[in-house]
Formats: sequence, C-alpha cells, structure tokens
Amino acid sequence: MPEQHYLAGLDLTGRKVVMVGGGTVAQRRLPRLVGAGARVVVISPETTPSVEGMIDAGEVTWQRRGYVDGDLDGAWYALACTDSPEVNVAVCAEAERRAVFCVRADAGERGSAVTPATGDHEGLLVGVLAGGEPLRSAAVRDGLLDALHEGRVADQRPASGTGEQTGSVVLVGGGPGDPELITVAGRRLLGRADVVVADRLAPRELLDDLPPHVEVVDAAKIPYGRSASQDVINSTLIEKARQGKFVVRLKGGDPYLYGRGFEEFIACTKAGIPVSVVPGITSAFSVPALANVPVTHRGVTHEVVVVSGHVSPDSDECLVDWDALAKLTGTIVLMMGVQRIRQFADVLLAGGRKGDTPVAVIQDGSTRRQRVVRTTLHAVADDITAEGIRPPAVIVIGPVAGLYAELG
Repeated sequence: MPEQHYLAGLDLTGRKVVMVGGGTVAQRRLPRLVGAGARVVVISPETTPSVEGMIDAGEVTWQRRGYVDGDLDGAWYALACTDSPEVNVAVCAEAERRAVFCVRADAGERGSAVTPATGDHEGLLVGVLAGGEPLRSAAVRDGLLDALHEGRVADQRPASGTGEQTGSVVLVGGGPGDPELITVAGRRLLGRADVVVADRLAPRELLDDLPPHVEVVDAAKIPYGRSASQDVINSTLIEKARQGKFVVRLKGGDPYLYGRGFEEFIACTKAGIPVSVVPGITSAFSVPALANVPVTHRGVTHEVVVVSGHVSPDSDECLVDWDALAKLTGTIVLMMGVQRIRQFADVLLAGGRKGDTPVAVIQDGSTRRQRVVRTTLHAVADDITAEGIRPPAVIVIGPVAGLYAELG
C-alpha cells in the first residue's frame, strides 16, 4: 500500500519558507508560495529567468550561493529542489533535526511533506494526493476542476443569512466565435449561471452546453437589422440580478472593445448591482492571426490602430481622424466596416495611402464558415462586393496583410 499522507492547509502568510534550488522546479512552485503570502528565501547559485524575474520584482529573496547547513534557521517550511541528490538529502536532514516539514522534489517519498496537485475554483483550493503517483493526482485534480467549472459537481455556497436575495452580473468576453477560444474563467462562470444574456456574436455552441434550468435571453444585435435596445439589455441585467440570480452577459470578442460593455457596467453599478468583467480574446487581433495575418511584424510596422466603421467618415458622429490614419504606415484593423468599405478606402487613398497597400478581409473568423479575401486598398470595395462578404468581418489594412505571400 502506498504511504498515506495527512492533507492539511498551511497558513504561510509572513512566515519564512526556504527554497533550495532555483531551477524549473522552483519556477513551478514559487508562484503559489508567493500567492500564499510566504516570505520566501531562494538559495541557489543560479536561477531560471522566470525565477530571476520574481527576485527582481521583490517577490522573493535570493541568496546567490549553494546551500549550507543552518540555512533553515527560522523556517516554517522547506523545499529541496536542486538537481543534486546529495544536497537534497542534506536539506531534508537539517529539516528533520529542526522539525521543519520539507518537500524533496527528486524523491518525494523521502521528504517529510509532499506537494499535492492543486488548483483554484471560486475561492476553493483543491488539492489531491495519490500516494506518490503525481500523474494520477494531477489527472484527478484536472478532472475535478473541470467538473466544478462546468457545474457537473455542485459547489454549494453558504447562504448569506440575511434572508434577502442578492444577485450579480459578470460581463464575459466569449472570444471570436470558436467555443474553444473562450477563456477558462469565462467557461467556468457560464457553468454557474442562472441567466445568460447572449449576443449574436457570442459563441453559439456554448449555449447548448448550459443546463436546462438556465434562462437564455437573446440580446442579438445584428448590424443594420433588428436589435435589442441597449437600455433594454441594461434593464434586463439589473432586473434578473435583483431577483437574486447570477447573470452572465455573454458577448463576442472582448466586452470593452466596441462591445458596449462599459455602458452595461455603469448601468449595473448605478443600480447597486455587483458587476465584474472577464476579458475576452478580441477578434481585432485573433481573427487576423487565424488567417495568418500578424497585426505587427518586426521591421514592418510599429503601430496598430483599431477603428470602428459603424459610422461613415463624413458623419457628424464620426470621432476618427481619417486624414491622420491615412498618413500612418502601419496597421489599421477596421471593425464593422463592410457596409461602408468604399468610403473608408476612398478617404484613406485621398489622404495618401497607396492603392497597392495590402488588405485582408476575414469573415466569420475562427468558425467553420471563415472566409479570407486578400486584396489591395484600391480593389477592396469591389472585391468585397464580388465575393459577397457580409458581417461579421475584420478588415486589416497595411503591409502586414501582404506578409502571407512570404509563406510561398
């Protein structure tokens, strides 16, 4: 039978922890120790760049030398993480004499403590020990966290005791469209939702994974077509939260990049509703990447400008200095620009952008419907019409759009 360990939580806040070794094992273990508030001392002649970064940031203290007996004086916890078994044996021996629990990274069963496979979920710290089988403990930890994130394992929270219902809202960026590209935090919060208020551009497949009891509110805002008033969306979020429900506002891309997310944040805050935001992978950068268009490239561009195309250049509502954009040589990422692309191209050409400037148009990026049109600034309007490109589409204007040719 494998040795059974006693699983306990250590309060290391402000307490000395000695890490002997500054290599990749230390690099993995240090962040959680620092996050626990430990006063970590690293003893090692050398460190990895990541560990050195933590040292430079003042998160840990570095004694740049090898281990010597006596280094565990005043320590509450120790970790022997060198690539020398002899040094690790000596560290564990000192820890034994001083009654300090010690983890031995190269031979876990020979230390007086072992590090469990751990993970966080909504304030829960999940730890799994498997009697010296780290791969097994990691696999079980991952499965349990996945189940918690997806709501397959109940996370019963204690009642507030006030007798009053309280709810909250979280604005979740769903990414460019592929359900695999939502953040881990976003997917986890969806698994907790009582209500999901979803945009048309939010990853649709994620809605099918929701439990049957979850209420889905369609807040589809189709460009140049029917739309749900922003005021109605705001009031829906507030109303549902006041019913004591946990409301996820699922949006495409990132909530704060042309997503009106901060309008919703303001409305909830003014109504006294707790609200938070989970950033998403913005389609402005991710969709071009998926079409092999880097928005920056060494020696090619030093600036990227993301521009909204929801109003024409000559509109009184336009806040964009198109003449200034035309004088730049870098990358313009044009969002919501399909309908008025001819006007945008004309104003850039009139302002000095060359007609042969490469352009890439990516429709339905990251989904199975993705289409890419590669053209030039002079021809982009005609090519969009000829190819039947429709929103949503991201338009990239600049030399980076032509780098694809270098792939051969």
